[in-house]
Amino acid sequence: MTTGRLPLLLAVLATLTAACLSVLAGWQRGGWLAERALWIAIGVVLVLAAHLLPALLQHRATVLRVCGGALWICCMAATCYGHAVFFTLAQRHAAEARTAIVIHAPPVSPGSAPATARPLTQIAHERAATIAQLAAARARRCASGCATLDARRTALAARLDALDTEAAEARRQEAAQDRAEAERDTARVDPVAAPLAALLGIPATRLDLIAGLAYAALLEGVACFCWLLAFAPARPAQQSRTTLPVAATAAGNEAGIAPPVAPVAAAAARVAEPDEAPIAAPEIRATTNTTADIERITQGVAAGEVRPTVAGIRRFLGCSQTRAVALRRQLNNEARIA
Repeated sequence: MTTGRLPLLLAVLATLTAACLSVLAGWQRGGWLAERALWIAIGVVLVLAAHLLPALLQHRATVLRVCGGALWICCMAATCYGHAVFFTLAQRHAAEARTAIVIHAPPVSPGSAPATARPLTQIAHERAATIAQLAAARARRCASGCATLDARRTALAARLDALDTEAAEARRQEAAQDRAEAERDTARVDPVAAPLAALLGIPATRLDLIAGLAYAALLEGVACFCWLLAFAPARPAQQSRTTLPVAATAAGNEAGIAPPVAPVAAAAARVAEPDEAPIAAPEIRATTNTTADIERITQGVAAGEVRPTVAGIRRFLGCSQTRAVALRRQLNNEARIA
């Protein structure tokens, strides 16, 4: 895969990811099927507009770029908001899943299974009544039937012990419920967001919202930048300064238009003789026009009509200095003139 295709591949991948986020966010925000379909369509259109508008407007007029920039800002805000909805709901679903794992966790010991117990207030009232009855039984003096009184005292003492045991069990269950609630609260919060929110001094829910907006903005920014790179025109190969005049002169000769002739004095001042100035012009192709020009120069030199110098060739053909240098070099290579 060439390097030029990598921005396009990354742009398509980012746009597809953002479109999937918009689909899920629209599905979660709608109630009826038609509402969900419309939310999905709106989200996908806004995603495509937010990603492609910068690339489509880069070579447009200034007025269109200003209007398109304002529209792009609105599309980016709406898209980031929709993606933040998805990230927030995803965090909530993850919290519910972690909480469900904590709720359905097996008890630590066989005897720690929760049992139905009375409230501590009810147990405390009954315990107070039992203590009063036991105190009254102990205060009674038996003239006769002491065995019955002793049995009542023993029964009340046993009942008081049972109430103490029940109260202890109720307190243990309340402590277990408090621990389970604390574990659920801990599991409900993201393990990374909780300490970071405590460090920043903001609520964890607000941190989740900020993180969702940051993720959405980063995804949209990557997509927009990659589409800009994908739509950017390829940089043409740099041509040397001597190539452009040759091509222009050749095009002018083919069209039958003679290029402008520079003054002889200026040409003589700028152009040196072949034995004085180094010839560094590039090789030119032996086209039909070039061959004809060489033949004309050869015949002109033989007839004494032209001097075999760059300035003489320019005056004779009426061409540019670059083409004259190239023709002079080709004549030297072919050894037609000295």
